[in-house]
Amino acid sequence: MGWRGLLWVGALVGCAGGVRGLAAEPSSAALAAFNNYIETVEGRIGRQHAGAKGFLVPVAGESEAGLGRGELVLEKVAAGGGGELPGATIYHWRGTAFAKGAKAADFERLMRDFDGYGRYFAPQVVAAKTLGHEGDHYQASMRVRQKHVITVVMDTSYDVQFGRLDAAHGWSISRSTRIAEIGGAGTSEEHALTASEEHGFLWRLDTYWSYEERDGGLAMQIESVSLTRSIPLGLGWAIGPFVESVPRESLEFTLRSVCDAVRRQGHRSGL
Repeated sequence: MGWRGLLWVGALVGCAGGVRGLAAEPSSAALAAFNNYIETVEGRIGRQHAGAKGFLVPVAGESEAGLGRGELVLEKVAAGGGGELPGATIYHWRGTAFAKGAKAADFERLMRDFDGYGRYFAPQVVAAKTLGHEGDHYQASMRVRQKHVITVVMDTSYDVQFGRLDAAHGWSISRSTRIAEIGGAGTSEEHALTASEEHGFLWRLDTYWSYEERDGGLAMQIESVSLTRSIPLGLGWAIGPFVESVPRESLEFTLRSVCDAVRRQGHRSGL
């Protein structure tokens, strides 16, 4: 690494360390705004799921044709109020994909196998396990690793509910119940950072899946809504790439991984 690279890393580490003192917990106003936004999102998705028509948000004509060729359609959804809250920001992304030959049962089997997430979603998911479940209601935990110039490791827990309209249409809702940034991950110094030590890269993450069998395959749509700290003035060059890029990249990675996995399952079941 050249001297410019060393200066970049040194400056980034210094800035990241400075951000820790500013992160703390999201303000009550930010949490209230996030919860209000989630209520609006879930109300709209609930109306979609009331019937087979319009079960997924439609994509533009050219994008629809791309889905048939195995392409992903990714779009940023405008959050209420522009997504800017007191000391925090909401990021809302939607992705759509089509897996030829896959079935709704393939998707459900994959997504309920939390213990297998470390295989399906490596390297982002380091490990995962089911904490408990009753019927279609699950609790699960995951250790995730995100890398974008800097590497961040988090231990997360989720409350997940699965549901179906009929044999061809289904959905799931995942709401984060705990997100803890981990320092010294994988070393003898590993520990969960305190609220004052955390960078605030991710405070909340709710994820919504909708899927339907059609045209000889499975159409899948994922929406992710996350709450992160605002980027401190003057640190956009260091923190911005991580905070702004990771929500989209994580959604794209997850959608592509699920699409590939259910496509493989569909091919095996068709043998």
